[in-house]
Amino acid sequence: MRAPVSEVRPAAVRAEDWSWRHAGRRSHAVSGASFDIEAGERVLLLGASGAGKSTLLHGLAGVLGGDEEGEAAGRLLVDGRPPAPDGRSGLVLQDPDAQIVMSRLADDVAFGCENLGVPPERIGARVRGALDAVGLALPADHPTSALSGGQRQRLALAGVIAMQPGLVLLDEPTANLDPAGVIEVRDAVARCLDASGATLIVVEHRIEAWLPLVDRVIVLAAGGGVLADGPPDRVLADASGELAAAGVWLPGAAPGATGAAAGGATDPVAGAAPSASEPLLTADGLAVGRSGVAVRTGIRTRLDAGRLLAITGPNGVGKTTLGLTLAGLLPPVAGRLEASGALRDGARSAHPIEWRSKQLLTRIGTVFQHPEHQFLRGSVRAELEVGPDALRLGRRERDARVAGLLDALRLDRLAGANPFTLSGGEKRRLSVATALIARPRLLILDEPTFGQDARTWQELVRLIAEVRDGGTGIAAITHDEAFAAALGDARLHLGARAEVRA
Repeated sequence: MRAPVSEVRPAAVRAEDWSWRHAGRRSHAVSGASFDIEAGERVLLLGASGAGKSTLLHGLAGVLGGDEEGEAAGRLLVDGRPPAPDGRSGLVLQDPDAQIVMSRLADDVAFGCENLGVPPERIGARVRGALDAVGLALPADHPTSALSGGQRQRLALAGVIAMQPGLVLLDEPTANLDPAGVIEVRDAVARCLDASGATLIVVEHRIEAWLPLVDRVIVLAAGGGVLADGPPDRVLADASGELAAAGVWLPGAAPGATGAAAGGATDPVAGAAPSASEPLLTADGLAVGRSGVAVRTGIRTRLDAGRLLAITGPNGVGKTTLGLTLAGLLPPVAGRLEASGALRDGARSAHPIEWRSKQLLTRIGTVFQHPEHQFLRGSVRAELEVGPDALRLGRRERDARVAGLLDALRLDRLAGANPFTLSGGEKRRLSVATALIARPRLLILDEPTFGQDARTWQELVRLIAEVRDGGTGIAAITHDEAFAAALGDARLHLGARAEVRA
């Protein structure tokens, strides 16, 4: 193991047939997990979507809660003791918004240090060092509310680094980052580990960037226990094909092609669709922003029925703000954004921002960057019923739509579960399903493939392709180049300037 060169004491981890079942759930989120991790080891934790990777990290961070939140079996230990939220472990969550607590950048990074009782005279240096390490070169008083999704992830990582924990737990820390940001954050983690000697457990689906950093790979089995454990080269060789069958992304393996992506598929969820060449929404000289302050200007693009526009570009250039504006949820700062044809469909106004929520329901469906921001009810099934209920569909039609999407997105076994207890990948699939079920004419998807294993990625891409081929217009904000290549009919790249590529 690497020798630490700081005062940080690396932590040892042990799981002894450990299991966890969320309150109100019949099945376990994790079951029968057993392994030992030596102090200073760097581990990549893999497994299919829903295998319990995030739950295991939450357990090691000591934040799963007591008996009222779930039921544990076996033992989970950090340095021979049950985990506790005492600073020994530092966790970066899948949703960074869940751990941003202060309104100013430096204050948020300092928050954890202050709670741990770090002397005030040392906190400033820790904050500056952590922000430099993650490449967040912004003023100390920069509002956290003004950060992009990727910037929020870096802020959450900085808060953990500043605490100097002995065990660093990263739950898909680069999922919403552009390619350059992925390498920047990976290298920041590497520098911090080299300096501290801390133990690392990182969960990622796309693993190539992390392989140079880790000593070991542990793969959780979806049905319980550990599917594989050992050095990366040996585990990921996957001679038996078990990992590929379980949906684990393997190095160098391109996502499988789907028949739907090539066109010609029949859409199981869409009804009658507009013709595939019909313009639905046109932007010309569009400026987007919040509170009247533009973050992007001069946007010119068009969304057509039966075509997918991939919106790409680095973090912080306004992709999500553009998506919310196209969806009629933020007003344009300037320029023209007008609906036409089947999208307008008799509405008095051609401007989506002026439509009522019920008018938007069948016209524009939106999948937010963070799935939790759109959940309203206490079960997966009830969540899917929100749209049909608002449309006053009959029970038979409603139940048929719900059943079809539960099956298509592997959520049927979770129909009675609380949406907030799902894994990150399951939450993302549910959020896509809630937009699809109302059968809107236009879909705005923000990072639709986040958190998916190789198998659920293919299934989700196939379903989106079928919806597109059925005549629905789609705009997808994505850092997933494989998704953009598979389904994108055109691309709007937001970089130094906006450009559309056919």
